[in-house]
Amino acid sequence: MKEYVKQYFSQFDVLVISILFAFGFLWLIPDMHRIHVWMALAIGMLSYAVSEYLIHRFIFHMTPPKIRWLLAMLKRLHYDHHVSPNQLNLLFLPVWYSLPLIMLAGCAAFFITKDFSLMVAFVTGIMGYLLYYEWTHYIAHQPVQPITPWGRWMKRMHLWHHYKNENYWYGVTNPALDLLFCTYKNEKQVNRSSTARNLEQNDMK
Repeated sequence: MKEYVKQYFSQFDVLVISILFAFGFLWLIPDMHRIHVWMALAIGMLSYAVSEYLIHRFIFHMTPPKIRWLLAMLKRLHYDHHVSPNQLNLLFLPVWYSLPLIMLAGCAAFFITKDFSLMVAFVTGIMGYLLYYEWTHYIAHQPVQPITPWGRWMKRMHLWHHYKNENYWYGVTNPALDLLFCTYKNEKQVNRSSTARNLEQNDMK
């Protein structure tokens, strides 16, 4: 497992988010006595957990657009990952995508709270959960079994999404919204999709 931890943190996009997360956490230490700071951290984490499913299902699996630059962006963000699920440089969300979204979320948090520390706590929660998401996703595509039963279940579920049917099992870190929106199915009852490895064919659906 040590070699996988080393490889994970050696990825540029993971390293950048890790450094920013560390700075955010250190900034918050003087305010850790405030319950609202812990609430903002938790809300940030929950926000990413929800957006993980929504973005994966409705944006990353959208009908391939005709606009070339948008198609190129989606190919890098997700389509090509389905073509080559284990290709390392396609496993992680690039910072040119994640950082602008984090900044927008931070601006929204500051607009609502008018409190800089709560804004930092919110985006630190987002980045913390993003790192958890990236690790869970990375391990799902490595030839190693996760340590916990939960991790092994989520890995199995994610691989069904890639190799059985791309229209189910969108959650990477948790199945809550799959269960809520009926995209969690018994794997044995789901037909194998001919487009699981080529999302660009989905414009024929």
